Amino acid sequence: MRWYHYLAYFFGGAFLANALPHLGNGVSGNAFQSPFASPPGVGLSSSTVNVLWGLFNVAAGYLLVCRVGSFTLRKTQHVLVLGAGILIMSLILAHTFGRLHGGR
Repeated sequence: MRWYHYLAYFFGGAFLANALPHLGNGVSGNAFQSPFASPPGVGLSSSTVNVLWGLFNVAAGYLLVCRVGSFTLRKTQHVLVLGAGILIMSLILAHTFGRLHGGR
């Protein structure tokens, strides 16, 4: 396994984690932050924009995890790297969105 496969799995996990808040808010009909808002990442985007952004993140995560190398759930190293990407992105999102929505 080449080193860049692990890098792809890590960032694939990050994209998949980022898909969750956008899809969750979008399909619920709620406005939410996105890179397309004004100002980017702080202002609110429509639920439609968030659904599209969430689906883009799912597609990017899929491509990085399923189309680079040979990811398998039975390989602990693969799952740990994917999980690390999910964990780190989730903590970053919790911090970023927590400031905007009153969380800590």
